[in-house]
Amino acid sequence: MIDGFIALYIVMLAAFTGYEVIAKVPSILHTPLMSGSNFVHGLVLVGAMGAWGRADTPLETTIGFIGVVLAAGNAVGGYVVTERMLEMFRSSREKTE
Repeated sequence: MIDGFIALYIVMLAAFTGYEVIAKVPSILHTPLMSGSNFVHGLVLVGAMGAWGRADTPLETTIGFIGVVLAAGNAVGGYVVTERMLEMFRSSREKTE
């Protein structure tokens, strides 16, 4: 089992690394990056469902349910944002047809 401080260190390291990587992405690449991250959010949802399915205690079941709801909202929200971003690239003539 991972010690609490080691797990916290890994989360903090991942957060700082993710911030540095995303901060250096040019604006034109944000839409493909969002599409790729939506794929990862889908995998998180599958993992949350697996964890929820193996829950034994009511506390684990509650945490699993909350994880599934948050992961599903994150994935769906990412696709909605991607669709809105792609809508901005359509010409006004395409919108009226």
